[in-house]
Amino acid sequence: MINRVVVLVIDGLGVGALPDASEYGDAGTNTLSHLADAVGGLDLPTLEALGLGHIAEIKGVRVMGQPDGCFGRLGFLSKAVDSIAGYWEMAGHVTDIAGPLHPQGFPPDLVAVLELAFGRKILGNRQSSGMAMLREYEAEHLSSGSLVVWTDGRRTCHVAVHESAMRRDEFFQRCRDARKLLKDPWGIARVSAHPLVGDEGAVEFSPQSREFVIEPPGPTMFDVLNRASQILIGVGKVGDLFSGRGLTRSVPVGHWTSLLTEVTGMFRKVPRGLIFAGLDLLESDPAKSAAALHDFDRRLSEVLELLGPGDLLVVTGDHGRDLMKGDWAPTREYVPLLATGPKLAYGVNLGIRASAADLGHTIVEALQGGQLPIGESFFDAMRAG
Repeated sequence: MINRVVVLVIDGLGVGALPDASEYGDAGTNTLSHLADAVGGLDLPTLEALGLGHIAEIKGVRVMGQPDGCFGRLGFLSKAVDSIAGYWEMAGHVTDIAGPLHPQGFPPDLVAVLELAFGRKILGNRQSSGMAMLREYEAEHLSSGSLVVWTDGRRTCHVAVHESAMRRDEFFQRCRDARKLLKDPWGIARVSAHPLVGDEGAVEFSPQSREFVIEPPGPTMFDVLNRASQILIGVGKVGDLFSGRGLTRSVPVGHWTSLLTEVTGMFRKVPRGLIFAGLDLLESDPAKSAAALHDFDRRLSEVLELLGPGDLLVVTGDHGRDLMKGDWAPTREYVPLLATGPKLAYGVNLGIRASAADLGHTIVEALQGGQLPIGESFFDAMRAG
């Protein structure tokens, strides 16, 4: 019997292009394999032991004869490619409308709404990575106080401002207001707020970012499990991505190491229910991404030691983020599905799941909740024979 499920979602942890990736300009993408090639191989013994080498060919990661967990890949049916679509589908809601794309930046009428909402001009306004925008516009932003704005080319509007130019609480409130104003026809589902800190020449992104997102239009596993009186904890950006709906408690966004420490602390405080955590490890620099993954792998071994007889731990991703594309945008990829628990089967190939909603369905079944409208549970396959 499963009493507690812990899910660790690593942002951008792709393991190969989905069949329709070419329709999104993402043919041939494979985040983990290309990252491993770029740094001469990855050393991930804990993920390797759980079966990562069975999912994709990754330099440095071996194929284990008898993995310590169940393994497979999650696909996505949602038409959008971002964290919203990824998390929502894992929770049982498929996004069937992709919305307008903005590969050349936002149109003038949307820019006018942004400037009205914030009461100041904007800088940038193109598809880019946050670090590239910061390097280019740091000096001008600090001197003028204008907002730094960029897009992932899809449904997210990224906004950054230094704490010396606008108080953080005011910045978040204006981002919240902007989200409400950015309705159709622009298709913006999220305003991502990035506070900047540090002195000139050393400005950096604060780990305390926020996501202001529309609510899922349909039921999710959080709604279902809430009705079943389960304890539901969202860690990191999870609370923002679901607007807090159905959650018992949300832990604010912070550095991924702090968030993982929060999760390990919950093993003593949260005896049942679901702990669902979003961790941003990967960066646009390959060496830093590899170092973060190596650190995560080491810390994951400590998490595994805390698992009790009624626990299920899942490690997965929300989409890809292939460095080979160069623009640090989400890519249309499969993500790993690694699941383990002291009383669960080992070495079971869970296959290629057509929809990430299979994970939500499995979690609901494991915690004896109600039914989700989509998804196929793989819980039976994980039961020890």
